[in-house]
Amino acid sequence: MTDFDVVVCGAGAGGLAAAHALGRLGLSVLVLDRRASPAKVAKGELLQPESVRILDNWDSLPMLRAGGTVAVDRLAIRDPAGAMLLPLDYTALPGAYRQILCTEYPNLLRALVDGLGPTVRVRRPVLVEGALRDRQGRVTGVRVTEAGRQRDIRARLVVAADGMSSRLRKAAGLVMRRRPYDHRLLAFEIGGVRVANEVCAYLTDRGLRLVYPLPGNRCRLYVQVRPDELREGGLADLPGWAERLLAAMPALAPLADPLRASLGRRQALTICRLHTPRLTVPGLALVGEAAHAVHPMAAQGINSSLADAQTLADRIAAAGDTGADALDRALREYQRLRLQRLDHTATVSHNAARMLTSTGGPARLLGRRMMRHTAANPRLLRLTAGNLAGVDLRPLTTMDRLYQLGILTDRHADPVPAHPAKNGGEPN
Repeated sequence: MTDFDVVVCGAGAGGLAAAHALGRLGLSVLVLDRRASPAKVAKGELLQPESVRILDNWDSLPMLRAGGTVAVDRLAIRDPAGAMLLPLDYTALPGAYRQILCTEYPNLLRALVDGLGPTVRVRRPVLVEGALRDRQGRVTGVRVTEAGRQRDIRARLVVAADGMSSRLRKAAGLVMRRRPYDHRLLAFEIGGVRVANEVCAYLTDRGLRLVYPLPGNRCRLYVQVRPDELREGGLADLPGWAERLLAAMPALAPLADPLRASLGRRQALTICRLHTPRLTVPGLALVGEAAHAVHPMAAQGINSSLADAQTLADRIAAAGDTGADALDRALREYQRLRLQRLDHTATVSHNAARMLTSTGGPARLLGRRMMRHTAANPRLLRLTAGNLAGVDLRPLTTMDRLYQLGILTDRHADPVPAHPAKNGGEPN
């Protein structure tokens, strides 16, 4: 006897996306989250074209726009003075979706919640303690604590979307591989300023500075810092730190006063690569940050979470049944499809991050060389844009890497006609 077809644990973007996609199949879905209300964090603000397509298919795009979005056509890498080093033009992508949408994470969550169907319920705050199993070891639900009382909730399928420290992932015996980066990011939300309609990564001797617009004449600024800058009180003099940052970055001059005013609202983010070699066990699937995480620079984390949800729902729909055997076949197919895609995304994200965040030694020299040769090769620019956007996935070959390094000359680098933009990159 089951209480619901699906229990989704975690009401972040991955969990709500899974609930949305599975609810559209007519399944009864219960979403549980330990927080009384969502936390406002500097994440999930850049929706790549593939995510825009998914949200459009779910009829959530109008709600997202109503809450505030900024459409951008380009991801640019510039030097500290603002000179262009490498432009990735999204208007040249194939298909109808050729823009990044910048929005606030709470707006994305609201759009997903507002679009939940009548068979989906959300309950907060509820702490998920662990997984229930039958005699064969199949996951059959979760044990929770709500209002001080413990109870069991039975379900045909459990979706673990409970974040990087997922209790359910650990309970299922699924191993997470964690590889930290050698730096952290400080995130600032800066108001009262208009920036160019592009996602702009500045390449500096001290690492990455990333700027992109947010609705309401605001922008997000990420600044790469060494871990010891935080541990040893290096930011105790925040005003002085900000002045040194601005002095080294002429391109940030228009943000000077608003940045000074926002120093007290900074967020410090620990950056790491997370990967699990398995996404499922019988009766349970991992979604979102319970299964994977990449460097924020490549803007892939939230997009992978939405794609997880869509793929999971597609495989369950294809199974045509919610019996245990059919669901577990769907889970195995979900794992096969997503692991291949996630491995590709992790490689693209890490290579992009390494190119922009290395501050010394051979890695820095290699990254700048690769950037220079990529910028001079229109074919490689299109490949890179398509891989990041998620709409034209074609992994770079060994030959492509040799072209990026300048070891070989690419005879196929001549530009081809761009795809014409269609209604600002979004369908009518």
